[in-house]
Amino acid sequence: MMIHYTGNETGQIPGKIPNTWWEGGAMFMALIQYWYYTGDTTYNNEVSTGMQWQAGDGDYMPSNYSSYIGNDDQMFWGLAAMTAAELNYPEVSGGYSWLSLAQGVFNTQVERWDAADCGGGMRWQIWSWETGYTMKNAISNGGLFQLAARLARYTENSTYSDWAEKIWDWSTSHLVDTSTWAVADSVSLSDNCTSPDHTRWSYNYGAYLMGAAYMYNYTNGSETWLGPVNGLTNSTLSTFASATYNNTLADWECETTEVCNNNEIIFKGLVAGWLAFTAIVVPSTYNTIMPTLKTSAESAADACTGYGNNTCGVRWSIKSWDGWIGLEESMSATNIFWANLVPYNITSGPVTSTTGGNSTSNPGAGTGDNTGNMYQAPAITTADKAGAGILTALYAAGIIGGVYWLVTGE
Repeated sequence: MMIHYTGNETGQIPGKIPNTWWEGGAMFMALIQYWYYTGDTTYNNEVSTGMQWQAGDGDYMPSNYSSYIGNDDQMFWGLAAMTAAELNYPEVSGGYSWLSLAQGVFNTQVERWDAADCGGGMRWQIWSWETGYTMKNAISNGGLFQLAARLARYTENSTYSDWAEKIWDWSTSHLVDTSTWAVADSVSLSDNCTSPDHTRWSYNYGAYLMGAAYMYNYTNGSETWLGPVNGLTNSTLSTFASATYNNTLADWECETTEVCNNNEIIFKGLVAGWLAFTAIVVPSTYNTIMPTLKTSAESAADACTGYGNNTCGVRWSIKSWDGWIGLEESMSATNIFWANLVPYNITSGPVTSTTGGNSTSNPGAGTGDNTGNMYQAPAITTADKAGAGILTALYAAGIIGGVYWLVTGE
């Protein structure tokens, strides 16, 4: 994985992966978990430098990228910071604390909660000019639900649990089917969020499962949350690790036709990590989850045979290298392998502020940053487009006139 990362090289940008921003958060989260379960500090400097470099004003809205990142993009960096706090990853002297960075992401995101459309929910995108602005998707809402639940458990502050319940209630009315425990990908404002897109992606399931698991743990084993945990656990495993795919995690929406893009390649690796943490914070799920993680790791090991140097492909379930290679393929493999180290360290895991956590809290983090406030970026109207067209025409006429003058002197 790190062979493909250039952010630690002279002249490159720490934390930035070419052609993407959110993947940096996912990669550092994998490395933090890898460090915790192996004790290998080789990449700690890259993690700490990149996580701080991209922090913006303490809420992962860095000015260089804030104009095009989505709610889900920012959220992944918040989850990486939350993971660092829970695993007591070394704090950076003079930098933002890991917990405060997670709180900064939470604070800026809940300000974007859109109660005006579909009765609530997070839009996929922050800005009106981005494709997907009129959609509310599972990963943005499920990710924020998870972050809120984890903050509630760590800090024991009910503000976070209240938000977790609010997001959950909206989600189960629009995206999560509590009878089948299927998770839709998104809904659209065009029909008042009444027709879910039922494309199945593993990380949507995993995001909600992890949040429900943390709420179960936070509420000291409440039956209210045990049902969702069990339902989502079984649904995730039966949907994405069935016998059809050798009981191995697979995002079959793209793997069967070999058209996965870089984002989609990462999904099942994220789910592997979330399943592993669920097995820790909800012990009753351990015997259900760990066999699938073991089988998936064995399949991935058989698939990581490319070029004779452990190069990993996309499709673990075929148990041989499929010819794909890249940072994302290696990231997913890294996640499934560290997840299988959980049984060797089962007595520890994600801590809280009262069980050994030492990351400094800042409940007000990010509250002074209005970047991305949806009410500062209203939808573009027909009048706006007409005005923009007039200005463009005038600007173009000015350029043409200037060129004519330069050529003719008249």
